[in-house]
Amino acid sequence: MTPIANGRVRRYVDVVGLWCALGYAALAFLARQPGEPDLPVFFFLVAWTSLSVFSLFLYFRRCDEPFPLGRLIFWAVVFRICGLAGGPLFEDDFYRYLWDGYRFASTGTPYGAAPEAFFADPGVPTVFHGILDGINHPELPTIYAPVTQVVFLLGYWLKPGSVAALQLILIVVDLATIALLLRLAPAGNVMLYAWCPLVVKEIAFTAHPDGIGVCLLLAAIVLVRDHRWSAAVCLGMAVGAKIFALVLVPLVLIGASFGPWVLFVAMLAALYAPFVLQGGTDFESLLVFAREWEFNSAAFGLLATVFSTFEAKLLLGLLCGAFWGSNYFRYSRRDAREVPRGDWLYGVLLMASPVINPWYLLWLLPFAAIAPSVSAWTASVVVFLAYVTGLNLNDGDLQPYQQPMWVRPLEFGLILLALAYDLSRRRSIGPGGREKLM
Repeated sequence: MTPIANGRVRRYVDVVGLWCALGYAALAFLARQPGEPDLPVFFFLVAWTSLSVFSLFLYFRRCDEPFPLGRLIFWAVVFRICGLAGGPLFEDDFYRYLWDGYRFASTGTPYGAAPEAFFADPGVPTVFHGILDGINHPELPTIYAPVTQVVFLLGYWLKPGSVAALQLILIVVDLATIALLLRLAPAGNVMLYAWCPLVVKEIAFTAHPDGIGVCLLLAAIVLVRDHRWSAAVCLGMAVGAKIFALVLVPLVLIGASFGPWVLFVAMLAALYAPFVLQGGTDFESLLVFAREWEFNSAAFGLLATVFSTFEAKLLLGLLCGAFWGSNYFRYSRRDAREVPRGDWLYGVLLMASPVINPWYLLWLLPFAAIAPSVSAWTASVVVFLAYVTGLNLNDGDLQPYQQPMWVRPLEFGLILLALAYDLSRRRSIGPGGREKLM
């Protein structure tokens, strides 16, 4: 590329970066206002940023030029600073994170007692009174796993009761995720993740901790090529951050000797042992969640209208198991250095899940940067429709987390249309063409 052309490309990237930064800055301003932003304004800003990112990605695909790495990182940091300046919106889970950090610091464990047990406790510090009142489902002990709890504890040590402290830690972890992705995919692909509105909103603004497990999982995938023992430790920590990571553990350690498997189990046991000895873990609330929760579901919501809840879960579990098994068999016959198709596996898992929260896609999107597809990145935008609920609409005719009838057909209909396009393109390109799907 000539210096003139190189300068033109960089200016174009900066124009798109500035355009997106204006969108995230506007979102930060709205997040600082009393109450939640109006949904139409929020969706406008999502479109403002996401369409720009996708257009930039397609531009670099067509011109076949390398994406300027410095610009990628610079603007990714700027967007996350906007999130740090803004704060959570459409979410109240951060109250639980802050409370867990306090409980961990003061008693040595965040598990066991439910928050409602402390409503009348005079020993609760003043700064945590409002936090305690904001916790959803205070009748349940915490559902968050040990590694995530360590991050909550670090946030407490930085500044008790401060969501900004947690945001800062999770932003650093997310930047580490971007660095790991750059070991696995071209910078132009990584830009899709680094500049993604869903990633910026759910991590930098709202401080959802799923990025911790994602970062550890990617670290294992990078390390397993030459350091299987270190990869096993990272996998144990990833599962210790969220059970979602378990989906890819056998694929990452495929072909490993007995030793790394033992180390993985030992790492996971070591994370849980101190809390088991103190009488509590996240399993109690996880079981309640798995048994009773339903929100924004796709296949499960449809099947549950025909079958009982148990039958729908059993059928979908068997289908997911069969899909996972076929991928394991296919992957076992390939180069062990190939990155597992986490976009497929997490995509199928989410479509079968009784609950699809927007931040769950944080597990899928890094793999969708490695192997881009229209369906995955369409999902990263339309999943924000999950926020169209009675609570955010201020609609008294709907329950707080009930969605209008049109939401799921629109949300999952668009994803299925994008998936149909991907499959059509895959057939037309033929073997080896998956990298050109988008």
